[in-house]
Amino acid sequence: MMKPVSITSALVAASLMALLPGQALAQDALEEVSIVVFGPPSLGAFLPPVIKAQGLDTRHGLDISFVERTPDAYTAQFNSGEFRVGGSAALLTVGLAEARGVQVSYLFNLFDFWGAVVTANDAVQSLSDIEGRELAAAAGTTNYVMFNWFAREMGVDTSNVSVVNTATPGLVGYAMANRADAIQLWEPAYTSLVAQRPDIRTLDLNIPEAWSAFAGSTNIPYLGVAAHVSWIEENEALVPRLYSAYKDAADWVAANPDEAAAIIAGQGTAEYRDSLGELIRNNERLGLNVQWAGDVDEEIRKVYEAGESIGFLPSTPTDETIYSGAR
Repeated sequence: MMKPVSITSALVAASLMALLPGQALAQDALEEVSIVVFGPPSLGAFLPPVIKAQGLDTRHGLDISFVERTPDAYTAQFNSGEFRVGGSAALLTVGLAEARGVQVSYLFNLFDFWGAVVTANDAVQSLSDIEGRELAAAAGTTNYVMFNWFAREMGVDTSNVSVVNTATPGLVGYAMANRADAIQLWEPAYTSLVAQRPDIRTLDLNIPEAWSAFAGSTNIPYLGVAAHVSWIEENEALVPRLYSAYKDAADWVAANPDEAAAIIAGQGTAEYRDSLGELIRNNERLGLNVQWAGDVDEEIRKVYEAGESIGFLPSTPTDETIYSGAR
């Protein structure tokens, strides 16, 4: 004899049957976006794990796949169009891509510039002491290019420095093993290194003073999200959603530094997680600053000017490289 089904059970079952098709439709409605980023530790890899862990892409109707590449591979595969959206898009590489015939646009900023040179060599006490010595750096990145500009502003002849080029993750290893006289790196690799080697010294680059004198501002738009113009034209409605996913992630990180640090650090040590938490709270070195490109266009043009002045950019990038479309 069959047990009678209660009215409550029947209503629950009916609700579930009504809900499941809706859920399927919601999943089908997600727009897939593939974004290439640098591998960690890097700024481009800072917000993606938070976006995925908190479901901030699906909240805005997106299903984002973050694909990690080394800096050189990133540039090659983004410029070729293999990936049409880049989440480790440094401004100067956007400008250089256009000079090489690749039509791309900087959608929005994520981080302002900060970089450092560290050393354990007693003979290297100031930045000028790196002349005639070895400097380990990810020379394919625009963080290195910007460092080059600041070094020249301080009167350092960088042509007299022997640069040992390595991928971003290798910089911490060079510093840990003292394999070069000095190492040029940035966040979050800098925090990772200092957590492991608190005795290492940081050389002054005079960043706020030099940039303020040059640009009349302390804001240095540096790294964000860029896309091929053809992708933007085909997916204009997705751009505000993409911005919102990143902006929500930045806001959540700022409001929950310790939880965010645990997500970003992954399998890192407790010391590294604690350091990341302090880095987020301070934000001076992290420079987390999510803004539409069109809202910081004057600062962007000063970054272009700096890149041109040291010969990295062959000409001034056009307005098309600074996104000012629908928001």
